[in-house]
Amino acid sequence: MATLATFFRQNDAMAMGAEQRNTVRAQLDAFQLRALPNDDIYFYSKKIDNSRVVRQADPGARGECWAAVGAAGVLLVLGASIIAPHVGAVLAGYKLEALKQERQSLVDRKRDLDVREAGLLSPARLNALARADSLTSPASDQVIHLDAISIDGSFARIQTPAADAPVPAQASAR
Repeated sequence: MATLATFFRQNDAMAMGAEQRNTVRAQLDAFQLRALPNDDIYFYSKKIDNSRVVRQADPGARGECWAAVGAAGVLLVLGASIIAPHVGAVLAGYKLEALKQERQSLVDRKRDLDVREAGLLSPARLNALARADSLTSPASDQVIHLDAISIDGSFARIQTPAADAPVPAQASAR
């Protein structure tokens, strides 16, 4: 790339004769690096006072700004509407898996409780507990049958015994 500095340097070299160029090269140090491009150009910074400069409003800039905001909003809504169903499906999958695990744990717990209940209500265990507490089967006159629903609104009432059955003693039975 030719700049003004390199242009003048080339013209100076052409103006010299071949003998002068060789003598100049011989006088130069053998280990000296060649000059960098534009090495002789200096830049000076000048202080500029812009305190009196007032920016004028651009009437079209406000419309451009609102158009950019609107376009960004439309892109945001479009992106959200594309991503939302996938996110919803993933969250539903997580919830479904959690419910499956909860159901399985409840089924396991119910099975454990059923086994425990069967063990507690087994006739052999109940007979052993009855023998330990010296319990016997009740006599027929100690049993009182209750109706589940009565006509007068009370929940249970004592049935009157049949004519052939003996009348139980209520207070002494307990």
